[in-house]
Amino acid sequence: MTSGAGDPLAEAAPRPVWWEGRERTAPEPLVGATTADLVVVGGGLTGLWAAIVALDEAPGRRVVVLESGHVGAGASGRNGGFVSDSLTHGLSHGVATWPSELGELVRLGRQNLREIDDFVADEKIDADFRLCGKTTVATRPHEVEALRRLAGLQREHGEESTYLTAEQVRADVDSPTYLAGLRTTVGGLVDPVALTLGLRDAAVRRGAVVHEASPVMRMERDGTVLCVTPSGAVRADQVLLATNAFKPLLRRLRSYVLPVWDHVLATEPLSAEQLARIGWRENQGLTDAGNQFHYYRRTPDDRILFGGYDAIYYFGNGSDAAKEQRDASHRLLARHLRETFPQLSDVRITHRWAGMIDTTSRFTPVFGTAMGGRVAYAVGYTGLGVAASRFGARVGLDLLAGRETERTAVPLVRRRPVPFPPEPLRWPAVQVTRAALAREDRTGRRGRLLRTMDRFGVGFNS
Repeated sequence: MTSGAGDPLAEAAPRPVWWEGRERTAPEPLVGATTADLVVVGGGLTGLWAAIVALDEAPGRRVVVLESGHVGAGASGRNGGFVSDSLTHGLSHGVATWPSELGELVRLGRQNLREIDDFVADEKIDADFRLCGKTTVATRPHEVEALRRLAGLQREHGEESTYLTAEQVRADVDSPTYLAGLRTTVGGLVDPVALTLGLRDAAVRRGAVVHEASPVMRMERDGTVLCVTPSGAVRADQVLLATNAFKPLLRRLRSYVLPVWDHVLATEPLSAEQLARIGWRENQGLTDAGNQFHYYRRTPDDRILFGGYDAIYYFGNGSDAAKEQRDASHRLLARHLRETFPQLSDVRITHRWAGMIDTTSRFTPVFGTAMGGRVAYAVGYTGLGVAASRFGARVGLDLLAGRETERTAVPLVRRRPVPFPPEPLRWPAVQVTRAALAREDRTGRRGRLLRTMDRFGVGFNS
């Protein structure tokens, strides 16, 4: 990738490409005291879906959304825009973790995605929402057979899945690194900021009140729940926490959710001639097959968004915004992008950013209630929350209502993941696990540590 000074990142703006050309409205923070039937903490996808569903269930209900920054400032506006039907972080992980319940989880996930598709169409949200599937590529010899096995597993569960030889996958998207591919038709792509802003508008049309620049500093219970912000407070009957990887308002969530920084680049828009060098005629998303994997796609204006691989955890659950710009991670991604598509060496990188992934040890969300059932939480999507956030929002509302549903009945919801150890043990535990995953990527062998973690339901086999 080129730049005027020879530095591939020299011209890269330190912000998500999804906000390019969009102006944010001035925030309206909460000022003074008010009341609500439901307060949603977090103005991302989970929080906005919760507001929409709550108001569809009970029109006229007073719903207040409190967002610490601006709507879409967190992972909801920083991700790659991949839309997955999976609630189990992939079929392989589902088979390993919930084998007897996998059929129901697959059904719920696909139903959730269909309903999102219908909602986006009905609300006329212009978010380039496309159920175009994706291609997973093998870049190491041992991954070729793994893709063959995954193709069979996907077909067993009713998913259209086509194994591709190196020649076949390169006929679609041409990279010298590809040894095989797996083309699936489930899932797709979206502009995540356009989706998030569309959900905000849909929530407001239904009567939700959204306050940006209104971080909740603490919650107090005295019969109801008082949510205190720097310039105001809301007394609510119920609260739903949709705080992703940010510092949780409940102490228990620190044991279950670990913030991991995921880094992303975007190029300038490609010309028709540049696109012709690589093909990519189906315009689907791509990922590679390792534990440390890249995800990449074309944006609506034909940039290449390229992210993943070098996920970073900082000691003590570090979530300082200054950590977003990490030269080592962004330079590594730039090198990998050049290796993937050497024929695009003349394309400039124009954006660099990162976002926090709310990781759990099981790679799937954690749900629950607190404060006598008046507070519910739905966090821990581990990078697959663009669609699963709607399922999580509905689970959180089910828990607040105290109702048994098909969603609350599944063990993914009823059982919590294994907690992470506290610091100072947490950071070295993450580094040792990361090294074991990288070793499996290099060798194709799972290793004793990862096999032991598998037996305890710790999810690193997706």
